[in-house]
Amino acid sequence: MSTNSLKAGLATWLGRSSYWFLHHVTHGGSSLPGKLASKIDPNVLASLGANYDVIIVTGTNGKTLTTNLIVKVLRQRYPDILTNPTGSNMMQGIIAAFLAHGKSGERGLAVLEVDEANVAPVAAALHPKAFVLTNIFRDQMDRYGEFYTTYEKILAGVRANPQATVIANGDAPIFSSRELQNPMRYYGFALSDQQTSDQVAPPNTDGVLCPRCEHILHYHGMTYANLGDFFCPHCGFARPALAHAVTAVHKLTPGSSDFAIDGHDYHLEIGGTYNVYNALAAAAVGAEFGITPTQLAQAFAYDEKVFGRQEEIAIGDKTVTLILVKNPVGLNEVLHMITHQSQPFGLAVLLNANYADGIDTSWIWDGDFEELVASHQATSYLVGGERHKDIAFRLQVAGVDPAVLAVQPDLGNVIKAVAAMPEPQVYVLATYTAVLQLRKKLADAGYIKQGY
Repeated sequence: MSTNSLKAGLATWLGRSSYWFLHHVTHGGSSLPGKLASKIDPNVLASLGANYDVIIVTGTNGKTLTTNLIVKVLRQRYPDILTNPTGSNMMQGIIAAFLAHGKSGERGLAVLEVDEANVAPVAAALHPKAFVLTNIFRDQMDRYGEFYTTYEKILAGVRANPQATVIANGDAPIFSSRELQNPMRYYGFALSDQQTSDQVAPPNTDGVLCPRCEHILHYHGMTYANLGDFFCPHCGFARPALAHAVTAVHKLTPGSSDFAIDGHDYHLEIGGTYNVYNALAAAAVGAEFGITPTQLAQAFAYDEKVFGRQEEIAIGDKTVTLILVKNPVGLNEVLHMITHQSQPFGLAVLLNANYADGIDTSWIWDGDFEELVASHQATSYLVGGERHKDIAFRLQVAGVDPAVLAVQPDLGNVIKAVAAMPEPQVYVLATYTAVLQLRKKLADAGYIKQGY
């Protein structure tokens, strides 16, 4: 046996042993086994993934839910799929997902959420069969820089695997702005009312300029941010032909979506236009694997909420909906979504600024809190987290009366404060590490199961 094989074997044994201990004894730990294994063998992921066909899902928003939906769709034909459902999407978390799965023998299928900056090294180890690209917006600029820089990080992995099919959001101008050797499949919205209009995005929108000639992009129709049926009247750059499309949106509520893809109607127990995009991406992947519309409807017909993505938790007599927010576009889509709530609700915002959140919190000033406050639908407010002072000030600037704004820096007290809010529905918007910390507190208090 070669030295490399011995090293990989030792790394795998240690990683799986630590995973067993953490999940059966301490009931936690999603990435530590991967960190330990990679310390022994930096190339352990290539060894673990050698017998898998891999789909990489990446982009700014929607990676976790899109990955979850793709898994549900593909399980209609492939019951055993390796994935990383908690959103631990950097190298050590992905290694840990392989360690946890423990599959050997016949060839397997893996659907992996991957952090944008980790696409190139993960793809170098796994040589994926497909890349799924959701969108790219400004996000954690201390880590990624501007969104064109983020796309170049993704492209490094895509270009190194020209045989891989790219399934990309065709409504995002950036994804068709570069020539690639890869087979391309685009998805987007093709609604009947988008045929004749001519409009431009608001001036503070990410990516308002044509990525080819830098003139202002125009649109036949827009969904949100800079997504839509775009065209450039100056150079002729336009949205590519769509392989799969949302052809109708019937009804959207904060907790559900009814829409049609390629003329077939579907229902999803999760709200928001941005989540219809996630379902469309999953449908596009399913089509590549021969999933039928009937199977797709069966895959979408579930009410299990994904970790921190409109996850519903009962606290006393209240329904508490926990939603991850991390950048202006995602925040604004969530704020827009919850205004579809028919009854008054309470709103809690938990703001941290750790590395995984992005240490720059200036993005909260691009959130449309003023619109929410003006609607008077949120009748009480709560803030918490390590940067509670920043978000409290932001809400007061937006017009929140300090008399209805509670401040609870400690997340243990946040749970008690949420329970004391007068409304039966409370939305909790939280950054990534705040979601983790709050879920740990909720698990300790018995509101949810231990572990992630």
